[in-house]
Amino acid sequence: MWNQHKTSIILAATFIIMLSTFWFIPQLGFVIFIALLIDLLLRPLVTRLQNFRGMPRSLASAISLIAFIVCVGSLLALLSSTLAASLQRFARDLPELTDNLRLAFASSSFISTQIDELWQELASLSISALRSSLNTLVSIFSKIFDTVIILFTAFYLLKDGRKIQRWFAGLFPQKDHRRVFRLLTTILRSLHVYIYSQLTICFIMGFIVFCYFSYRNLPYASVFAVISGVSEFVPVIGPTIASAFGTALTATVSPWVAAQTLCFYVIITQLNHNLIYPTLIGRSLHLHPVAVLLGILLGGCLLDAPGMFLAVPIMVIVRLVIIDIKNDGIYLNPKSK
Repeated sequence: MWNQHKTSIILAATFIIMLSTFWFIPQLGFVIFIALLIDLLLRPLVTRLQNFRGMPRSLASAISLIAFIVCVGSLLALLSSTLAASLQRFARDLPELTDNLRLAFASSSFISTQIDELWQELASLSISALRSSLNTLVSIFSKIFDTVIILFTAFYLLKDGRKIQRWFAGLFPQKDHRRVFRLLTTILRSLHVYIYSQLTICFIMGFIVFCYFSYRNLPYASVFAVISGVSEFVPVIGPTIASAFGTALTATVSPWVAAQTLCFYVIITQLNHNLIYPTLIGRSLHLHPVAVLLGILLGGCLLDAPGMFLAVPIMVIVRLVIIDIKNDGIYLNPKSK
């Protein structure tokens, strides 16, 4: 029994240990995972540069990573120049918006009570943040250190990714080297589809929301566009919260505008779930929406916000490993189904 299914048992134990890192050492697990996502994002560019006049892979990796840092820095600079003013105005006007929202729902004592409690929590969080300025500085230093570690890890993954795969596969019996290498390749390919699709969906949804708010001359178009875009990284739950937030604050303009905004969010959410998301990701991930929802809730309970972000990728990995173990190494090509 052991000799017959040794590789399957070792694979299951290995991935259980690796995934448990997110629970026991969440900071380390998150750093490695972000570095892996950067590697998947830049790997096609590194391959193209490497094929261009025989450029060494280490040089191609360095150029790709530097270009990535420059692009992200430029994007942040652009957002800070255009978005910072809107965010500051939004933060300054939030108490007034809250009062207007309370008046809009004055007929419902329950909603008014919930709004008051939410505002008190926001106020208490602000006071706590001011009192813990030293902890904030330590946290900023820690994040900078994590960013440096992520970039160095991403560089070595870009440079030696295939070697690491071969080394990992070489830990298993000779007859299963190809099986393990193929499983790792399948996992990386699925994560590659996921990250590219999510980035595309985030951009599309943010752009649509920005156009709607701008066309209707509603305030804080860039703020709600960023909220809608970023929320797409947490499927199902994220867009729902963003939609509720945007609809509630447009109620300060008029109930009719809020109703129109609600219809707008419902339409784009349905288009996203039924057209955009399936078209971009297709059926390559093979995850049912109910499974995604339960996975996000479980991830949020275990690791809070990072757990909700990591839920879908981890589910993809677990599914592929289970399929491999179930078939004991027989690779199922989704296209052949």
